[in-house]
Amino acid sequence: MRLTKSYPSILILLALLLVIPALGQDDDYEPIDSDECIDCHETSDMETIIQDDLDGSIHEGMECLDCHIYHDTSPHTEEAENFVAGCEGCRGCHEDASDEYQAHGRSAKGECLDMPTCSACHGDHNILPSSMKNSLVNPSNLANTCGNCHENIDLVNRYDILIDHPVEMYNSSVHGKATGDGNTKAASCDDCHSSGGTSHEIYPPTNPESAIYHRNIPETCGKCHEDEAKDYLEGIHGKMAARGMANAPVCTDCHGEHGIISPDDPLSPVSKLRVASATCEPCHESTILNERLGTKRGEVSNYVDSYHGLKSMAGDIHVANCESCHGAHRILPSTDSTSSIHPKNLATTCGECHPGMSDELAAVTIHGLGNEDPRAPLAVLIEKIYIILIGVVIGGMFLHTLLDYLKHVRLQMSQPSVRRMRGLEVVQHTALLLSFFTLVISGFALRFNESWIAEFFFGWEGGFEFRGILHRYAAVFMIITSVWHLLFLFTKRGRQFVKDMIPGLRDFSEFWGMMLYFFGFRSHEPRFGRFAYAEKLEYWAGVWGNILMIATGLILWFDNYFIQMFSKEFLDVALVFHYWEAWLATLAILIWHLYNTVFRPSVAPMNTSWLTGKMPRQMFEHEHGGTEPDQDINPPEVK
Repeated sequence: MRLTKSYPSILILLALLLVIPALGQDDDYEPIDSDECIDCHETSDMETIIQDDLDGSIHEGMECLDCHIYHDTSPHTEEAENFVAGCEGCRGCHEDASDEYQAHGRSAKGECLDMPTCSACHGDHNILPSSMKNSLVNPSNLANTCGNCHENIDLVNRYDILIDHPVEMYNSSVHGKATGDGNTKAASCDDCHSSGGTSHEIYPPTNPESAIYHRNIPETCGKCHEDEAKDYLEGIHGKMAARGMANAPVCTDCHGEHGIISPDDPLSPVSKLRVASATCEPCHESTILNERLGTKRGEVSNYVDSYHGLKSMAGDIHVANCESCHGAHRILPSTDSTSSIHPKNLATTCGECHPGMSDELAAVTIHGLGNEDPRAPLAVLIEKIYIILIGVVIGGMFLHTLLDYLKHVRLQMSQPSVRRMRGLEVVQHTALLLSFFTLVISGFALRFNESWIAEFFFGWEGGFEFRGILHRYAAVFMIITSVWHLLFLFTKRGRQFVKDMIPGLRDFSEFWGMMLYFFGFRSHEPRFGRFAYAEKLEYWAGVWGNILMIATGLILWFDNYFIQMFSKEFLDVALVFHYWEAWLATLAILIWHLYNTVFRPSVAPMNTSWLTGKMPRQMFEHEHGGTEPDQDINPPEVK
C-alpha cells in the first residue's frame, strides 16, 4: 500500500534525473579526429600552408590531435579554450624539456604574464631541428628569435628590463658577427643565459643558479674560453670572485656583456689604447674599493702621467699598458713568486720590450703608489730646486716683459692723440668688458667643471656655489650696462653714434678694397671713416647677441616660472641658444676684437682708447683717415 502511494514520486524523481543533465547541456561534445580539423580551420590556403610546414618539420607525419590534445571534441571544451596556446601538446613528447622550462627570466617569481611559449621560440607547424640553418633556434637565427621579445620596447618597459636593445648590441659584437657569418660554435643567447646545460633553464642574473649570476660568469665564459677562464681563476680577481666578493671583476666587467668587441678594435675597453682608462682605472682609482681592500689610489693615474701612459694616449699601440706588465687574465700581486711583476721576474717582463734589461733597472718603479714618491731623495731635491728656479727665472722674465709692455703703452698714451670716447663712455665700455668676461669664465666653468680654468677660479671649497651667484650678479650688471647704453643712444651724441654705425655702400667698397690689399692688388688699405666695416659688424652682432643672451639667460634663471607657461622644448631651445651664442660671442671677441684693438701691428702695443678714450693721432690717421676729427664727435688734437 505504501509502495503504491510512493510510486508516482519515484517516477517523477527518475524523470528529473534524466531531464536535468539534458537541460544543462546545450550541445553534445562529439569526438572528432585529425581529418576533421580542416573543416573548421580551412581559410584560403590554410590546409596547404599547414601541410607544407609539417612536411618539412621534425613533426612530419604527425596528426593535428597529437599536439592539440585538448581539441578532440566538437565543439572544443572550455578546458581546451583556456589552455596556453603553443605548449599544450609539447609535454607529452618533451617531458624533460617541459620540466626544465618552468621559468623564463623573471617569470620564476610568477611575475611575467608574457612568458614565451614553446611555439614562440621553436615555431608552430614549421619546427626544425636547431642544427638546420632555417630553424628559429639555430645559432645564426637565435638572436632574432629572442629579439621578438627583448627588442620589444613595450615589454622592456613593462618588466623594467635594464637593457633595452641587447640583440642590436649582440649583432654588432664579435659573437654576433661570427654567428651571422655562419659560425655555429660562436656564442649565441642560450650559450650564455641557459643554466644546467640545457637551453630551457633561463634565470635572471639575481638568481644564484643563473649562468649570468655574477659569480657564475667566469664558468659561463669558460665553456668556450677555457684557457682564459683557467688563468682568470688562478689570478687575484678570480680568487676574490670565488670567495664571493661582489666587487671582484668578472669577464663582463672588462669585456662588456652583449656588445663585446675585439681587443684589436680601438673602441674596445680592453684595447691597448683604452685598457688603462676604461677598464683598470674605474676599480683601481675607486676610493671606496681601495678603502675596503686596504690599497692605495693613484697607480693608474700615475701610469697615465708616465712615459708609457702618455705615449699610449697619443695613440701608440706598441707602448706598454697595464696588460703588458700585469697580464690579461692571470693577474697576480707582486708578492706571488709566479707573478709577472714579482721582483725576480721583472727583468724578463720588461725585457719583452727592452731586451737586455738588468734587474737593477727593472726594479725602478714605473708608477708610484698613491702620494708616496718612489724616487731617490736626491732626485726629489733637484726637482724642488728646479721648480723654485723656474719660478724665479721665468717670473722675473715675465715681470720684465710686463714692465716693458706697460712702458710702451705709456709712451703711446703720451703722444698727440684724438679723443674717441668721453669719460662715461669709457666707463660704459669697461663695465661691459668686465661683465662679459666674468660671464664667460663663470658660465663655461659650469659646462667644463673639470677644466683647469674652472679649477683655477672655483676649485676651492664652496667655489662652485659661488660660481652660480657670480654668474647671476654679472648678468644683472650686464643688463644694467645694456640699458645704460640704450639710454645713451637717445642723446645727441648717441644719435650721431647710431647714424655713423649704420652700414652703407661705402662699407662694401672698403671691404672689397681690403680684399684687394690682402692679395697684393693694392699697395695701401682703404681710408676708413669714423667706424670701419669691421667695427660695425662687431657692434651689431654684439647688439643681437646681447639681446639673445639676456632673454635666454632670464628664461634659464627663472625656469620654474617659464616652464608653467611654455613646454620643456621651449627651455631646451633656450639652453641651446644660450650655450652656442656664448661660444660665438667669446670666439668673436678673442679672435676679432682683440686682434683689431691689441694684436694688429698697426695698433701695437694697443689702441689705448679703451683706457683713456683717446688714441694716438698717427694711429687715428692710419685707421680712420677717411674722416677728420670733429669738435663734438672727435675733439681736436690734445696732448
